[in-house]
Amino acid sequence: MSKPHPERASELEQIPDAAPLPPGVRRHLGQTLRTLYTDTLSAPVDERLKALIAQLSKPKR
Repeated sequence: MSKPHPERASELEQIPDAAPLPPGVRRHLGQTLRTLYTDTLSAPVDERLKALIAQLSKPKR
C-alpha cells in the first residue's frame, strides 16, 4: 500500500481557508523564479523535445 502524497494537486485543492499570498510576496516569488529560470528559458530546445512538441500539436485521430 502506498503512502498519501500531500503535494498532489487534488489533495492541495481540498485545503479549506487557504489565505491568498500578499502582493509583495507574490511579486518577490515571481522575480525570484524569473531569475532562476532565465538561462533555461533562453536555452535552445533539444531536437527530441521539438519532435515531442510537434506531436502534441497534431490532431488526434
